[in-house]
Amino acid sequence: MDEKPDNVADNPGILPYGSNVGAPAIVVKDIQFWKTPRILDVNKQFEDKFHELKKEYEKLIEEYRWNDLVYQAKFNFEPVVGKIYHLYYGDDGKIFLSLISPNEWNREHIGSFKFNYDSKWLKVD
Repeated sequence: MDEKPDNVADNPGILPYGSNVGAPAIVVKDIQFWKTPRILDVNKQFEDKFHELKKEYEKLIEEYRWNDLVYQAKFNFEPVVGKIYHLYYGDDGKIFLSLISPNEWNREHIGSFKFNYDSKWLKVD
C-alpha cells in the first residue's frame, strides 16, 4: 500500500477548501440578494393564483345556491332550455317559479333565471 504524506489530498479538485498552503481561499458568495426578489415573485404568483381560485370557488358556491333554491321551488311545468323564468315568494311564504315577469304583476321577486342546456339555472340580471 502506498503511503501518502498527510498534506496530500486524494481528490483536491472537489474539496470545499484549499488542499495546500498556496491554494486560493474559497469564499462562498452570499446569494441572498439573488434569492430574495425571486422568492417574492414566486410568492406573488402563488398568492395571485390562490385569489383566482378563491374567487372561482365563491362563484361556484353562489351558482350552486341559486340552482338549489330554484330546484327547491314549486313549479308545475317542464322548463324549456333557453327560456327565462322568474322566482317569487308566494302568499304562503313558499317559493315558486313562474313564466310571468316581475313587471307583469306585483309579487315579491327573488330573481330571474335562464334554464341552460346542462340543466343549470343561470341567474339573469
